Amino acid sequence: MSASPNTVPSVMATAVATFPNIADTTARLAEVGYVADPHIAGVVSLASLLGKPLLAEGPAGTGKTELAKAVARAMGARVIRLQCYEGLDESRALYEWDYRKQLLRIQAVRQEAAGDWNAIEDDIFGEEYLLHRPLLEAIQAEDDVVLLIDEVDRLDIETEALLLEILSDFQVSIPELGTVHARQHPMVVLTSNNSRDLSEALKRRCLFMHVGYPTVEREREIILAAVPGITENLAEQVARIVRTLRDLNLKKSPSVSESLDWARVLVLQGQKDITTDVVVEHLPVLLKHQADIEKATEELTGA
Repeated sequence: MSASPNTVPSVMATAVATFPNIADTTARLAEVGYVADPHIAGVVSLASLLGKPLLAEGPAGTGKTELAKAVARAMGARVIRLQCYEGLDESRALYEWDYRKQLLRIQAVRQEAAGDWNAIEDDIFGEEYLLHRPLLEAIQAEDDVVLLIDEVDRLDIETEALLLEILSDFQVSIPELGTVHARQHPMVVLTSNNSRDLSEALKRRCLFMHVGYPTVEREREIILAAVPGITENLAEQVARIVRTLRDLNLKKSPSVSESLDWARVLVLQGQKDITTDVVVEHLPVLLKHQADIEKATEELTGA
């Protein structure tokens, strides 16, 4: 295969149009266990109709990652996840050449072609020597996929630029191979905990959605949907107590997943009503900093 640019055939990709309206989106997400409010369902539907990436921003633990997984379940698609972190580079996010395989091929071709470098170069920069990382894997997938770019705010600003071509054109430019076009447009969900401002260039390519902590009513519905055997009364108590804790201006407020963990503990213990003593005993399930536990204990007991 020639190593000259623009040799990779383009396959026309079509935009995802899976969620046509708010009602359908809400219902389909509910079927897979995700309780979406009209705002969340509306933005997911718009992203689907437009074939644009969805940027979900908000505090950690508000269900942004779970939303991407729920969208995939509702679509019958698999999730391809790029977990972002400081220092993530092109070789881990986009692609990497299989150097060991290339070296073995170089040795073999040199014997066959009497050291003809042009013959070797044309051969070793083919797709069979390309290691697909999450971004390239997602656009080359032939089945339905949801590309989850998780905690994008943890990327270095320079590395964030790697995403721009994928998010706008659904393609990857590889100098030795050419431009690799998407076989289809995957549904793309980016999450951010808002630890830093993202670039305007990245935001322009996405539909933006803020995902905050749920209301008491919605959290009650989330608990009822996710915790088998819990009563409506107990779910209501959990939701209201967790809201009270979130209003204390703690270092780290309880996340939705921590609310669910607590609800499961209460069901396993056979609790019917939640007393102050029970809340204090279970604070390590909800809070992850000793200073927060002490502050909550003081507020709850008046000590």
